[in-house]
Amino acid sequence: MFKRLVSAKEAEKALLGICGPILRTESLNLSSCRDRVLSSDIISPADLPPFCRAAMDGYAVVAARTRGASSNSPIYLDDARRIRTGQAVEEPHDAVVMLEDAVLRAGLLEVSAEAHRFKNVSQVGEDIKKGEVVLSRGHRLRPPDIALLTALGLQSVQVYERPRVAVIPTGGELVKPGSRPLLPGEAYEINSIMARLYLELWGASADRDEIVPDDPESIRRAIEGRRDADLILLIGGTSVGERDFAPQVLADAGELLVHGVRIQPGKPTAVGTVGKRPVVCLPGYPVAALAALYLLVRPAVKIMAHLDGRPPVTSARLSQKVASRPGYLSIVRVALNHGQAAPIMTTGAGILSSVARADGFVAVPEEIEGLEAGEVVEVNLFE
Repeated sequence: MFKRLVSAKEAEKALLGICGPILRTESLNLSSCRDRVLSSDIISPADLPPFCRAAMDGYAVVAARTRGASSNSPIYLDDARRIRTGQAVEEPHDAVVMLEDAVLRAGLLEVSAEAHRFKNVSQVGEDIKKGEVVLSRGHRLRPPDIALLTALGLQSVQVYERPRVAVIPTGGELVKPGSRPLLPGEAYEINSIMARLYLELWGASADRDEIVPDDPESIRRAIEGRRDADLILLIGGTSVGERDFAPQVLADAGELLVHGVRIQPGKPTAVGTVGKRPVVCLPGYPVAALAALYLLVRPAVKIMAHLDGRPPVTSARLSQKVASRPGYLSIVRVALNHGQAAPIMTTGAGILSSVARADGFVAVPEEIEGLEAGEVVEVNLFE
């Protein structure tokens, strides 16, 4: 039996209490830095732009010589220069007249609009000044950020390392996908594939281990062999059956903080530590494993990776009534269509197609016994 069931919030708190931001850093080429987090402020090594440049196509002029120019009283210049956007505006020129305000006539430029100094000109350092803090420590690098840093002449930056997560699948009935046809009672091992892909999406570096048999000593050795990991995910063997050894191994090798969470599906989830290293034991059923991944592992990885942990959500109106289990956080898979959320499944921890057909899930709180058709709910979107 589970000794003590805890709420999803309690389990999350227990896990986050043993997970901290990764402080290791590395230098990376800018081309490889999308979604990485800066470990130090970026100080601009140069002005941007480094010279006065035309902000549009037109003619470079001396602004003072256009004073009083209008459509009724144009000014004629003999020292204007045709210029394109981005070209340098050099002395004595200090403004750019737009093409629609100027006409060449017999070698002279007829200007029909007055231009003040630096009109249509980007000045030195107008975008970024040398010595200015361009981006601060903790900033997640997006494509426009990387473009800006490249424009400043930078080639690499210092970022936090990704948290290293070891994914260890367990189960004597599991077979490596594609290795051979399945025999009765066997299944292809898919949970570690799903976990690794999500971990990488959430900002971690994930390694999948070979399948470990249902044997306490083998499981212990697998955990002990991943001292390089910042977080270990053990998948399968987490319930209370005669072949479910993971929680006991975790208790014997380290400390078992949680075993049994009031999540439906996902109840046989466990959290603990081995050698101060966080370990999460995920259920073997894929939908239950996915629920625990989203509710517990995702926020932990986001903290370790210095990333915003807020999940993508949207609002929708339930197309039909949803039943839920009182006392449990019920994960209801839903499909979205024109602002409506159609429930696919509440139960069925092994029906992975219910997730593939869903756009997200609705988390029905423990204290609520179902939701009525027409209610507006918050849908956590599957990434």
